[in-house]
Amino acid sequence: MSRYLFTPYRLGGLDLANRMVMAPMTRARTDQPGNVPNALMAEYYAQRAGAGLIVTEATQISAGAQGYSFTPGVHTPEQIAGWRGVTDAVHAAGGRIFLQLWHVGRVSHPVFHGGGQPVAPSAIQPRDTQVWVADEDGVGRMLDCPTPRALSVAEIADIVADFRRAARNAIDAGFDGVEIHGANGYLIDQFLRSTSNQRTDQYGGSIDNRLRFLREVVEAVTAEIGAERTGLRLAPYITFKDMADPGIIDTILAAADWLSGRIGYLHLSEADWTDAPQVPDTFRIALRQRFPGTLIVAGRYDVLRAEAILETGWADLVAFGRPFVANPDLPARLRHGWPLAELDPATLFGGGATGYTSYPNAPETHP
Repeated sequence: MSRYLFTPYRLGGLDLANRMVMAPMTRARTDQPGNVPNALMAEYYAQRAGAGLIVTEATQISAGAQGYSFTPGVHTPEQIAGWRGVTDAVHAAGGRIFLQLWHVGRVSHPVFHGGGQPVAPSAIQPRDTQVWVADEDGVGRMLDCPTPRALSVAEIADIVADFRRAARNAIDAGFDGVEIHGANGYLIDQFLRSTSNQRTDQYGGSIDNRLRFLREVVEAVTAEIGAERTGLRLAPYITFKDMADPGIIDTILAAADWLSGRIGYLHLSEADWTDAPQVPDTFRIALRQRFPGTLIVAGRYDVLRAEAILETGWADLVAFGRPFVANPDLPARLRHGWPLAELDPATLFGGGATGYTSYPNAPETHP
């Protein structure tokens, strides 16, 4: 019997029904043109409202923040109205939902920027990194990311302001809060790592300088909507998108020191492939010492692993990703030990209801 995973949890001003989080997962189902959230997305998220907390798919804070086709934004009136349909549906189903705020930085393609270059801390092309780009018929293909151009200091300030506006737009759209995407090789992560950030101004070089952009974004968002409604995702052990950096652990721990008391939660994105590097216990202990607030972990967790990490106190909530795709009632299935359905990888990105809202709940009776 589970001792922790299915118990209630108080997150800031929110009462969560359980300690299961639906992790952010790109699904690329927006209406075009305009990357507008729609009724199908509202149905999808409402189906999964049994999670203690839903964190939406990554959502671009501005037109210039996009790196993949059909991903949603939160910077136009139409997008805000579309998201309002999602939050209303989730709340009607008894759920709680945060919007993940996203700027991809160099993980992009000129097709999203009127033919111009993507932007980054430094003009360094990410090796072996591609983005999904759909043609006019909706058929997607993977394209290499080109060399980006380095942001000016003034442009960095503009992006910080974009994060602030996007956070306000999210609250206006009915979200319970926002999660800043600082992980997985996107813009904030690019500033954190010396391999992708080789600036010589106040945003590069030392750990303190490489943390400056993250601090400015967090300060802007929390000033706008409050610390309790602000989370942050980081990924120290994920190195894809050409993000290997031998100094990133020290940088992340320094960030955790500064973040303590300044945000509602910290979300640790762990590698989720079969032979992925394991997060060492020494790091988990160090992170907990520096950040005593709410910690979420995500990465190939099942009930046993989730219970184990909750019992140690190294996490307070556990996020589940792909299992939520094929199992809209995942909390009930895990609570009762019911079998899990398998997802269809071919329907993960783009398309319609098939492989999105078409997965059924478990039958009411089980052998």
